[in-house]
Amino acid sequence: MKKRDFVILVGLVLWLCNPIQSQVNAPDKNLPYYEIPAAPNSYSACGVVARMVDGLGFRYFWATESLTIADLEYKPTESARSAQETLKHIYGLSNVILNTVNKKVNKTTPDNDWTVDEMRLATLNNFMMASNILRNSKDKELKEMEVVFQRGDSESRYPFWNAINGPIEDALWHVGQIVLLRRASGNPFNGGASVFTGKLRS
Repeated sequence: MKKRDFVILVGLVLWLCNPIQSQVNAPDKNLPYYEIPAAPNSYSACGVVARMVDGLGFRYFWATESLTIADLEYKPTESARSAQETLKHIYGLSNVILNTVNKKVNKTTPDNDWTVDEMRLATLNNFMMASNILRNSKDKELKEMEVVFQRGDSESRYPFWNAINGPIEDALWHVGQIVLLRRASGNPFNGGASVFTGKLRS
């Protein structure tokens, strides 16, 4: 085999074996938060929080779109979280958000043996379900949406205020870290995603 043919063959094999298909495929428009849902016609406390979750979901969609293995494994220092570990943490926060608006207790659960794509979809779905519940709730119900943690026989309860400055804002914080990590690993997120309009610029 000629050297030129060998180089072409190796390049083709590497391209076919790329484990992150989303690099060559267009983003899936059917996934939650490819775009931000239409805004409500009127303002309410529940509607505002739902919109905050929508903004989080949109940022998460585009921050996690087309991640490579190199992106997922990247960490600035040995003691820092990798992008993949950060995604796992965001998924946990999305569970807390959804449980809170569902008025459910947060309990310690075993880790899921999921792929990154499966965890990404579950996180997006959690954000979407939480937003939908909030959007269809009455403002007075926010008092009933406590953040409840159960560890063994011990239970701790916090008002919904803590859901806002806790898991919702914490998840947003970590999504920003994903954006920074992927930029540092050489794969910036799609700059066409406008967080102001909640749409992909054409």
